[in-house]
Amino acid sequence: MRAVYYLLGLVPVALALDLLDAPAPVIFVASAVAVVPAAALMGEATEQLAEHSGPGVAGLLNVTFGNAPELIIALFALSDGLHEVVKASLVGSVVGNALLVLGASMVVGGWRRRRQHFHLEAARSLDMVLLLGTSALLVPSIIWLAKGESLPRVGVERTALGGGAWTATVVVSLALIAVYLRGLRNSLRTQSEAFAGPPPEAAGWSRRRAAIVLGVSAVLVAVVSDTLVGSVEHTSHQLGLSQFFIGAIVVAIVGNAAEHYVAVVAAAKDQVDLTLSIAVGSAAQVGLLLAPLVALASLAIGPERMPLVFNGYELTALLAGGWLAAAVTWGGVSTRRRGIGLLAAYLALAIAFFLA
Repeated sequence: MRAVYYLLGLVPVALALDLLDAPAPVIFVASAVAVVPAAALMGEATEQLAEHSGPGVAGLLNVTFGNAPELIIALFALSDGLHEVVKASLVGSVVGNALLVLGASMVVGGWRRRRQHFHLEAARSLDMVLLLGTSALLVPSIIWLAKGESLPRVGVERTALGGGAWTATVVVSLALIAVYLRGLRNSLRTQSEAFAGPPPEAAGWSRRRAAIVLGVSAVLVAVVSDTLVGSVEHTSHQLGLSQFFIGAIVVAIVGNAAEHYVAVVAAAKDQVDLTLSIAVGSAAQVGLLLAPLVALASLAIGPERMPLVFNGYELTALLAGGWLAAAVTWGGVSTRRRGIGLLAAYLALAIAFFLA
């Protein structure tokens, strides 16, 4: 049993604290920590279920549930009308994966090695997808600025955004999802056609057990996410932290903390291609799939629609995260110095978010 699963005991603790009307920061911290083991369990159940499937279906399962905890948290925040938290967490997830996770992995992996090497073609392919996703997310904001309008301001939850911003959001979202699905289809087809090796080893769990655990862990993530999101507003006021900072740094990290740990451990074991796939691949998935899905979901969830028009800090973070990650991995080489550079960039953005 993985040590992180011992933290599942915090799930009922977080719920009890919420029922007892404990101080909001206490509820928030307990819920944030409780999300980590629930998300880790969800990820392991997905992997175990994938072991019973062919490479194509396995890839589809991992893609479908890879960022599920982040999606669940975003949808609960959306239902409460916390648009600033939603958009900040989406941007924070991109930056966290592209700068924090990738940077930490490079530092750990290069601690006893002078350099590590990625598969060049795979690295450049992931970089292009990341740049596509992050750049396309800028379009609604650019169109909004071109009309002479002002970007949303930090701390102003209800910024009036006209129909043009929403139209651009819908067009960009549908285009990104279409590009993502086409790329996924081609990837799954390639895997299925190329797979000609021996049958996979028997999974540690039965198919039924994996499906049950996946369902239960999804419910746990949903329940704790509801408690987490419900305490954000009061926690923000009581601690003097902006909802923007909480969403971009704290919420963005906890949803995928277990996967982030796997990426760093993989780098330490010199499995840098796996690290790149987790860090850059997850960041790209947020831009190409998660953000568009959440924006379109605002049609049915929450008090009003949420156009993908970001504030200046978020636009800067998207540009920095996408281009810096691509720049340091484009040559297929990972070094400790490059990792330190990525971590420094993330720290600078975190400080800016804190002061915003």
